[in-house]
Amino acid sequence: MAGQRITARAAVCAAVTVLTVTAGAVARADDDFASLPAQQIADRSRDALLDARSLHLRVSGDLGKGRNAMTADLSLDRDGNCAGGVDLGSGKGTVKIVKRGGTVWVKPDAAFWKNQVPVGGSAFQAVLAGRYLKGEASDSRLRPVVDVCDLDTFRELVSDNAGRAGGTLTKGTVTTVDGVRTVPVTREARGQRVTAYVDTGGAHHPVRLTVRGGGADAAVDFSRYDQPVPATTPAAEDTVDVSALLGRTPAPS
Repeated sequence: MAGQRITARAAVCAAVTVLTVTAGAVARADDDFASLPAQQIADRSRDALLDARSLHLRVSGDLGKGRNAMTADLSLDRDGNCAGGVDLGSGKGTVKIVKRGGTVWVKPDAAFWKNQVPVGGSAFQAVLAGRYLKGEASDSRLRPVVDVCDLDTFRELVSDNAGRAGGTLTKGTVTTVDGVRTVPVTREARGQRVTAYVDTGGAHHPVRLTVRGGGADAAVDFSRYDQPVPATTPAAEDTVDVSALLGRTPAPS
């Protein structure tokens, strides 16, 4: 479905945003963290991100390339568990997502079916009647949701693209983001300015990234590192199997 593809794009854009700031060899130093050079701060932040067992990711704003401003709000871990949702913005629809083990549930709202599946969407909406669409993680029709809901997929994107950053990397003055003391590092390249706000304490995780220029104006917030993903799943009476749905609705023409 179109909404699933948009969800996947949001996660990929977030990963690329991380890479433009944090690419480089990992460095270790014993000095006060905020006094380290910009590259060492970025390196440590990337290392901490890759080491995380779970996290909460929120992407908001315009990611460029003609996309509407949107929000993706997901908790995910290395075991492939996930919970959250995507708001496509401008009344285009929302999708709730839950994944536990090998099972995935998605719940698009009426605006999603109307705007993202204009041919046949009303039939899907009528059958679901506010319930979740349920399927197996191995189902190719749900692959975009499965991929975006796996922290290992996110980590692989970071690792595979680790050498592609360019431009100039600079360090700013210490500032507070959501109550966390951070030091910002900014990379400017190809008409885009990307800033990572890195926690000066603990494991030095990235707390926020902002993307400006090149058609983008967005923020990516990271939180709840190494905390469990919510384990609640939809009740059986609130779900419809994906195969049953496709078998009961007419194919779009």
